[in-house]
Amino acid sequence: MSKLPERRELRADLVQRRRELKPAERVAAAQGLRRSLEQLPEFLTDTHVAGYWATGGELPLNAAIAPLAGRGQTFYLPIVTKVAGKRRLRFAPWTTGEDVETNDLGIPEPKASERVVEADRLDLVLVPLLGFDRRGNRLGFGGGYYDRSFEFLRGQPRPATPLLVGVGYAFQELDTIQTAEWDIPLDYVATEKELIDCSGATA
Repeated sequence: MSKLPERRELRADLVQRRRELKPAERVAAAQGLRRSLEQLPEFLTDTHVAGYWATGGELPLNAAIAPLAGRGQTFYLPIVTKVAGKRRLRFAPWTTGEDVETNDLGIPEPKASERVVEADRLDLVLVPLLGFDRRGNRLGFGGGYYDRSFEFLRGQPRPATPLLVGVGYAFQELDTIQTAEWDIPLDYVATEKELIDCSGATA
């Protein structure tokens, strides 16, 4: 029980630090992220790559995803859906400049498309986070959307498909994150400074 207030305070602190970044710092971080991700061979070759629409100071993906179409890769954004009363993510193809609509959480999504796919059809997913550790544990916003959407990976030998790559600023690294049984670990974490391989670590 005592961990809940600590997590709330930690989340609030990390959100505030992200929001305080200057525009020039975000641009530089986006370029650094691209360099980190391009160290991962799968990011250069996997066909179906999902990411997120950066909100609330999240590390922007625009520089990293710009070359995907030229390499014949498809980029997807999440769409929040309800399954059995619980929110999960499905994914729709999106390219820069295409129309989006804001969902009830205030996050832009691709407009409804018959090309929406389930999480298990993706090859690689760039996962937003508030905090991470080097064992692949992730601190999210607490909604559990990603953990529910990728629960089919639980118990599988990792890395598996899709490859889960957390994306965050270097200052979001934490010494350790207490995990719950429903948490799905990350295979890698990419920051503006480095690519961290978590797949050989024990959670």
